[in-house]
Amino acid sequence: MNNQDKVKQLIDLRVEAKLGGGQKRIDTQHEKGKMTARERIELLLDEGSFEEFDMFVSHRCTNFGMEKTKFLGDGVVTGYGTIDGRLVYVFSQDFTVFGGSLSETFASKICKVMDAATKMGAPVIGINDSGGARIQEGVTSLAGYAEIFQRNIMASGVVPQISAIFGPCAGGAVYSPALTDFIVMSKGSSYMFVTGPKVVKTVTGEVVTDEQLGGAMVHASKSGVTHFVADDEQEGIALIRKLLSYLPQNNLEEAPLALCDDPINRLEDSLNDIIPDNPNKPYDVKDVIHAIVDYGEFMEVHRYYAPNIVIGFARFNGISVGIVANQPAYLAGVLDINASRKAARFVRFCDAFNIPIITLEDVPGFLPGTAQEYGGIITHGAKLLFAYGEATVPKITVILRKAYGGAYCVMSSKHLRGDINYAWPTAEIAVMGPKGAIEVLMSKDIKKIEDPAEKAAFVANAEEEYKNEFANPYNAARYGYIDDVIEPRNTRFRIIRALQALATKKDVNPPKKHGNLPL
Repeated sequence: MNNQDKVKQLIDLRVEAKLGGGQKRIDTQHEKGKMTARERIELLLDEGSFEEFDMFVSHRCTNFGMEKTKFLGDGVVTGYGTIDGRLVYVFSQDFTVFGGSLSETFASKICKVMDAATKMGAPVIGINDSGGARIQEGVTSLAGYAEIFQRNIMASGVVPQISAIFGPCAGGAVYSPALTDFIVMSKGSSYMFVTGPKVVKTVTGEVVTDEQLGGAMVHASKSGVTHFVADDEQEGIALIRKLLSYLPQNNLEEAPLALCDDPINRLEDSLNDIIPDNPNKPYDVKDVIHAIVDYGEFMEVHRYYAPNIVIGFARFNGISVGIVANQPAYLAGVLDINASRKAARFVRFCDAFNIPIITLEDVPGFLPGTAQEYGGIITHGAKLLFAYGEATVPKITVILRKAYGGAYCVMSSKHLRGDINYAWPTAEIAVMGPKGAIEVLMSKDIKKIEDPAEKAAFVANAEEEYKNEFANPYNAARYGYIDDVIEPRNTRFRIIRALQALATKKDVNPPKKHGNLPL
């Protein structure tokens, strides 16, 4: 074989590898409305930037006649490229090869890119579309999953890890995405579950479809497993590209600074009137967020889960920030189990990757009731408390309205090393609301009054006095717990100035192996 023949052989092998499981299976993939593994990578990465690894890898299994069927690449496409010119590592599972099932060599390809991503300090993106473990390989397939899990754990907090679910992801396969920072699912074509509908029916007698058990909206709204839901794969890939624009390459870098010509001193007069005069009336905190961030752009995370708290990414004068905001338009903005977990994980992500945290506070307290207490609201609420207290990134808090009880403490208060804490003049900072406080403080006096009209007048007067004393930010400001009371329309300017001042912040936690987060 001369040199030209050898080059031709290489070209032919590349063509074969790029066909995955063959044209027929590619056509079937397209008929399902799904892209192929390679098409997904091409759409995700900058044009022409993809450099592939391990194109000629094939499985080594000889059980059940497997040695007779081999495909180059063995069901996963791996390598690196760029997104907006920034290095990323990627693996994309190929459903056209053995249903995307994971083999020993398939796993080793994924492990190779994950090791490289950690070494190079670059994000890693995994696109999942797999029927699970390759049963013919037995324990070596399971070992492959565990090897991947170990790398997910070691990379956690070192480089951003993003998972896209664009097909089935079942059994042990679900734990790799669960260990990553963000999960994107596509409606109608993706699902995740530990055990599928057939096993569920056998064990519990429940009859349930793939979509009902583990579809995108189920995990977005009920379990909170997924952070983003896309209408299709194209939108999902666009979401990943946008998400990465807010994130640094690794834990030792800052997020990229974006060019910004949105004036830092832009006044938002609407904010002066956004808080209703009636403290029990709701408003949408997202209106506040959109008013103060650059160009009104806010990338919400976990939109459909625990909507009583809002989290997501935005920019202030080009600086990437994470925003945590109580949502008075849902459950009055109370903190419950799901909201605490949702916000705690987001705060810890931002802290791990040097992203300042902006907290917009309007919280009447924790949700009462047996369901919450039996579900462990004490432990789950403590997660958010722990996350804020542990975080060493710049922390700026603006109390918009209510800040009652333990929830005041939890929401990035001065006492949890909040760097700059502002309040609007509409802020109410107290142990509890006027009604509950008067019932506790004056119960004996109230009982002594027999006339109902007189009793009602006494209570109303006492509540009014309590409001005058505590339904304002000046009491907390007297102690220095609030750094300044600010005019709402100036909020954008004051946050940007605070971020500029905190740019050189240095804060460290005591030396330790790790804390014991209240899981």
